[in-house]
Amino acid sequence: MDADTFEELVSDEFDRLPDDMLSGLDNVAIFIEDLPEDGSLSLLGLYHGIALTDRGQYGFGELPDTISIYRLPLLSIVDNEEQLRDQVHITLVHEIAHFYGIDDAELHRLGWA
Repeated sequence: MDADTFEELVSDEFDRLPDDMLSGLDNVAIFIEDLPEDGSLSLLGLYHGIALTDRGQYGFGELPDTISIYRLPLLSIVDNEEQLRDQVHITLVHEIAHFYGIDDAELHRLGWA
C-alpha cells in the first residue's frame, strides 16, 4: 500500500475512535512514517511526550507531543486491508493511551497490547 493510501486509512481509523478518547487530546500531532529511527519492523507506533499523569504545569508555548505510526512495520504483519485497519486502530488506541498515562502493563490487562 502506498503512503497516500495508508495515510487515508489511518485518518479513517482515527475518525472512528470514540469522541471521549479524542476530546482530551490537546497539543498532540500524529505523524505517519515509513519506519522508526532504528529501521526495525518490530515497532508499530510510538508516543513521544510527557503523559498527562506525569505533567506538572502545562500551558502556553510547549511543543506538541507526537504519535508516530509506522507504515512498513504495520504492513509487514497483515495479510489484507481489514487486518491492517484492525492493527492501525489498536496502534492508535495504544499510543493515545500512553498520552493519557496508561502504561503497557495496563494495556496488556485491558487487551490493547
